[in-house]
Formats: sequence, structure tokens, C-alpha cells
Amino acid sequence: MNEKYASCQAHLLNGRALLNRMSFLLIAFFINGCSFNSLVTNKVGDAVANGGSSYARDDDPELIRAATPFSLKLTESLLDQNPTHRGLLLAAAGGFTQYTYAFVQQDADEIEEHDVKAAANLHDRARRLYTRARDYGLRGLDSAHPGFARALSSNPAIAVRETSVDDVALLYWTAVSWAAVISLSKDNPEAIADLPSVDALIFRALDLNEGFNDGAIHTFLISYEMGRPTGGRDAESRARKHFERAIELTQGQQVAPYVAYAETVCVAKQDRAQFEILLRRALAVDVGAHPDWRLANIVMQRRARWLLGRTDQLFSQ
Repeated sequence: MNEKYASCQAHLLNGRALLNRMSFLLIAFFINGCSFNSLVTNKVGDAVANGGSSYARDDDPELIRAATPFSLKLTESLLDQNPTHRGLLLAAAGGFTQYTYAFVQQDADEIEEHDVKAAANLHDRARRLYTRARDYGLRGLDSAHPGFARALSSNPAIAVRETSVDDVALLYWTAVSWAAVISLSKDNPEAIADLPSVDALIFRALDLNEGFNDGAIHTFLISYEMGRPTGGRDAESRARKHFERAIELTQGQQVAPYVAYAETVCVAKQDRAQFEILLRRALAVDVGAHPDWRLANIVMQRRARWLLGRTDQLFSQ
């Protein structure tokens, strides 16, 4: 009995010692002025940068809405300790972009019809958050290619040539967040003047890995082709090809391509019948069939329902 008691006590003491060490790390992290040993910072940073899959599989968007700000601020705090950590910069660029679209911009879009002032405030917040995401993306590209951001501003087409397949994720998230900044800054000529940079980033990503993230580049380009001033007369045709490729890459089990095509191409063409067909297909997607797409599909089905509810406003007949 005494031996068993002593063994239990030893396990408890070891457990408490571990807990105390973990508590010390957490406390040290949040005390102003304290800094991690660079090795510890890198280890924690790697864990944070690679820890987003549980969010993607979650089925409760409101839980993720509440949890994400802490994760984003943790990422930023770690970046204060290691400003060039590529994984953290990517996590910040992608995390801020996704959080802003799902939980700030969508809220703004939904309330705009009955509260213009509140929607304007939310859109302004979304623009600031997208800008933060873009800047983290540029820092990430700069960390691998010193001087990249400066070169991009002077000659985008040449600047992106030095990027490789390892840069595709950063190219994508930087382009997506930057395009969102521009779309929310249509009264700002300086912002619109940045479109060549976005073009260079996203089409370089497409050239390097067109299947990235289950067709995410193609899904983005559905809307982007229809909205950019340099799209030309065949913008609709290119958007259609991106839609078809996105559906092919996801076996039709991602909601976003249906929503993007309905919201941009169908509305532009005033094709109400196709608009309703695509959004109903979006709502018919089984969000449980692909766990890694679950949260994104739930978020996009919310937008599909909202768009269907606005059908009469979006179409003249």
C-alpha cells in the first residue's frame, strides 16, 4: 500500500511539475517585455502555424468566430518575437483573410440593406483587417526573397518571376487579401492602382500550382475575372473555365465555386434561373462528407442562403 501510495504521489508531483512549467511558459509569454528563447519561440511558432486543421473541420462557426481572435493575436505575439518566421506570417495572412471574410464582411453585407451606417463601419473594419493580412503576406514573401515587396511595387511582372512553388500559399493569400482591400476601396484611386500587383501574384500562383488547396485559385478567379477592369470582353468565358476546373478539382463538393459563379457571373448576365440552380446545388452539398472542408462549406452555405433571399433585388425580372 505504501509503495502504491508513494508511486501515485510521484506521478502527481511529476504532473504538477509539468503543469507548473507549462503555466510558467504561458505567464512568461503574456508578461509585457518578456521574450521566449528563440528555440522555444520557433517551436511554438511552428505548432501555431501548422495548427489550423481543427478549425477547418469544426461544425460550429460561432465557436470559431469567438476563438479565432485569440489565435490571431497569439500569432502576432509570436511574430513580435520572431518577425521573419515564414510559417507564422503565412498563418497570419491566411487567418486574417478568412476570419474577415466569414465574420466581418459577411456581417456587413447582410445588414447593409437596413443599417447603412453600421455596415459601413464593418466594411471599414474589414478593409483594415484585409490590409493587415496583405502586409503579413508581403512580409512572408520578403522573408524568402529580400526586397520582394519593393520590387513588386515597381515592376510586378518581373518581381514574381523569382518566386517558386514553395511560395504559392503566400502568393495566394496576399493576392486574395489585397484584392479584398481594393474591392472595399473603390473610391480610392491609389488602391485601385495596385491591381497589377494582385494580377501578378495570383496568376503566378496559378502558373506554379493551379491545383493549390483543392482549386482555391480557380475559385477566387471566378469572381476576380469578372471584377477586374483589365478583364476584357472574354472575362465571362475565363470565369466559366475557372468554375469548371474548380468543380472538377473538388468533385462538386465545395460550396464556394457555386456561390462565386452565381454571385458574379449569373448576376452580371441577369440569369436568374442559373443563379437559383447553382445556389440550390450549393445548399445541397453535404458538409459532413469532407471534414477538412466542413467549416468553409458551412460559411459559404450561409452566403448562399442570404443571396437566395435577395433574388428579387438582384434581378430585374
